[in-house]
Amino acid sequence: MVPVPARRSPARQRVRSAVAALAVAACVSSASLPQAALAKGPESLAELAEQVTSAVVNISASTTVEPRASGRTMPQLPQGTPFEDLFEEFFNKRGGRGGGDRSEGDTPRQPRKSNSLGSGFIIDASGIVVTNAHVIGDANDIQVILSDGSKLKAEIIGKDSKIDLAVLRVKPEADKPLRAVPFGDSDKMRPGDWVIAIGNPFGLGGSVSAGIVSARGRNIESGPYDNYIQTDAAINKGNSGGPLFNMNGEVIGINTAILSPTGGSVGIGFAVPSGTASPVIDQLREFGEVRRGWLGVRIQNVDDATADALGLKGGARGALIAGVDEKGPAKASGLEVGDVITKFNGTTVKSSSDLPRIVAATPVGKTVDVVVVRKGQENSKAVTLGRLEDNEKPQLANVRQPEAESATRQALGLNLSGITDELRRKHSLKDSLKGVVVTRVDPNSTAADKQIKPGEVIVEVGQEAVSTPADVTKRVDALKKEGRKSVLLLVASAAGDVRFVAIGLE
Repeated sequence: MVPVPARRSPARQRVRSAVAALAVAACVSSASLPQAALAKGPESLAELAEQVTSAVVNISASTTVEPRASGRTMPQLPQGTPFEDLFEEFFNKRGGRGGGDRSEGDTPRQPRKSNSLGSGFIIDASGIVVTNAHVIGDANDIQVILSDGSKLKAEIIGKDSKIDLAVLRVKPEADKPLRAVPFGDSDKMRPGDWVIAIGNPFGLGGSVSAGIVSARGRNIESGPYDNYIQTDAAINKGNSGGPLFNMNGEVIGINTAILSPTGGSVGIGFAVPSGTASPVIDQLREFGEVRRGWLGVRIQNVDDATADALGLKGGARGALIAGVDEKGPAKASGLEVGDVITKFNGTTVKSSSDLPRIVAATPVGKTVDVVVVRKGQENSKAVTLGRLEDNEKPQLANVRQPEAESATRQALGLNLSGITDELRRKHSLKDSLKGVVVTRVDPNSTAADKQIKPGEVIVEVGQEAVSTPADVTKRVDALKKEGRKSVLLLVASAAGDVRFVAIGLE
């Protein structure tokens, strides 16, 4: 039987027409959405990988080390291989027994070689290779293994442990020209942008993994210039020193570290941005070392309470100067403890972690404008940078203080006393240190939460020097009348090292 369609009433027909119109409108609306909202990622990364893989190399670094305490040596295995941990555990259990005594029949202890495997990439066809400093360590034999399996002996041009970069040189074979890859602009990368990582994870050379930029400006507390790109592209042991590419085949990062409870990739990897790496690489190529700018200050971050105590408009920002080197450029230019640096050489300083990177990247000997906020007023200082030396130990400026008197008062959850000979001996206070001694801290107070301890010295309250407990109380009362919600203390350790601490007045 052939079904006969039911007759439609005019009203029903109008409803169906309206529904159809809505469906068409929905389709048009969907089609008009931005392409990025509908994108599911690149169809294939094969062409990009083929374009750049030949510029990515494996690094094999060997170091001669002293033998273990027992007379036996573990078989030589490249670090990063899948079996490394297994063999080491087996050897420690079986061959490491007996301590340092060598029984009769054991072979004499001999120096052995420790091998490590990592990644790198060629940035100049003449034979310039970039990798991580920790990949080569103190190696005395380094080989660069090309994508075709050929090996080239490498020499170290220079390395920098603070950024964890090393530059090597190899001599290419005449009939095998090298393929180099360029650096891209890491500052243009945004969270969500596609990237690929190529390297030598667990000794498996030429491995390609893909992902996105998860975040920028990560500080993982590995050094003074942390500014990592975070990515979920798989990075594992052996990827260190390898490149992180954008979709144009440009290197926008050098894969350096992973965050992992298992030792393998869990989708949190970190790469040194090309913007941070490029100036360091240029200096290593030119000088064989890095020549960083030096300002001569010790800084700390500005939180909301500190910003309020300082009267800093615009909220928490900048880098608070907690110490000034007596012989440094900052001292000669009139920068003082308590100044907040908000701009350096035209670059805004958003937080204290920004300043070391900006200063270090500025040429030695250059005169720059430094904008500071001092007691609520903005000032500009011209500073000629010195050169940062690794062995320099900044000396903090001494703050001129009036004479102290012996008395005890309570304020801010602190018992305070003027400095006496007895207290100076008891807490081993530095002879030149002046201020008010903390004799007790209320364990339930904000001061205790901020790690203020008995034996420390309060040098300033609200950026004014104090020498007696009465000075502290008077200054706190004045700040309360001004409507301040917190007070900024300059606190010194027994050795004279100072830091700022903001304590609420509510």
